[in-house]
Amino acid sequence: MNFDLTEEQQLLQNAIAQLLQNELPVTRLREIFESETGHDEALWKNLVEMGLGGLVIPEEYGGAGMELLDLALASETLSYGGAPGPFFGHSLAALAVSLAGSDAQKQRWLPQLATGDAIGSFAFAEAGSVWQPEDWVMAGGDTLTGTKLNVPYSELADVFVVGVAGGGLVLVEREASGLESHPIDGVDRARRIGALIFEATPCESMPGAAADRVRDAALVLLAADAFGAGTRLADMCVEYAKTREQFGVTIGHFQALKHQLANMAIDIEPSRALYWYAAHAFDHIQGESARSAAIAKAHITDNVMQIARDSVEAHGGIGFTWECDVQLWFKRAMFDRAFFGVPSLHRERQAQLAGW
Repeated sequence: MNFDLTEEQQLLQNAIAQLLQNELPVTRLREIFESETGHDEALWKNLVEMGLGGLVIPEEYGGAGMELLDLALASETLSYGGAPGPFFGHSLAALAVSLAGSDAQKQRWLPQLATGDAIGSFAFAEAGSVWQPEDWVMAGGDTLTGTKLNVPYSELADVFVVGVAGGGLVLVEREASGLESHPIDGVDRARRIGALIFEATPCESMPGAAADRVRDAALVLLAADAFGAGTRLADMCVEYAKTREQFGVTIGHFQALKHQLANMAIDIEPSRALYWYAAHAFDHIQGESARSAAIAKAHITDNVMQIARDSVEAHGGIGFTWECDVQLWFKRAMFDRAFFGVPSLHRERQAQLAGW
């Protein structure tokens, strides 16, 4: 049995990495990071033209008809390159419409999402760090009233998948009456978030019961994104150790730093299988999907946060400064750890799912 990636999956990651290498040097990433919108239209257009807008959208609607593992591999590679933009929210919205939308909703939105003519996002979080479908309290129906927080690119998206009480999903269009969007100053300025305020805002119910599945997919994508960030931070530390000199030698000669770098590698590389398996289970072993997604999210994001802390230390005094590039991926790790719930929440969930 072959447990490696297929040639097509490797080509997908290589193509994304090459695009980011050409189009997103760190100088450009910093410009976007510090910009008003945190979005690069040209970069997003190039990614969509590669097919990233519709990776998991069925082929009949103009997508690639791929699986969650392919989406997660793209997420890892985008994170390694520090890519800003709406990929995360857009991908989950496309997946939600694919899984839970009516025929009319699929026909209207999926082709536009696949081509990038429309950008999608989701609105799940509520006040009090409420993320999970079973905890949502916003009432559904024909209209919505209330507030959703931490909405990816709320200022940019054209359509939102909104979670409502009872674990239901509804669609809300950007131009719907009574809808307001307000930016939130989040920690990772390469992935902007905002609050959506609904006041008798018209919505369309989505008939499929897929909120739990979308949540599990989100956890896998966050784990994959964190893996990419952790790998980038470890590589940056190794490169710095090869070039920074103290006492007439490169700091890579110092045993303490060698141990620290080895620990980073030990923490990050074996966890690759966690998100691969969770993504595979989502499509092929659904009985294990929820638990494996919770484990991957909790373990990888926690480990990568420690790698981020160690990366600051490995860069010495400069590691604490805005000028050091470590902060870009440090903040990405912080985002991935907190979004959709902190690791302790998902460790508790996975224990409950296992019947412990």
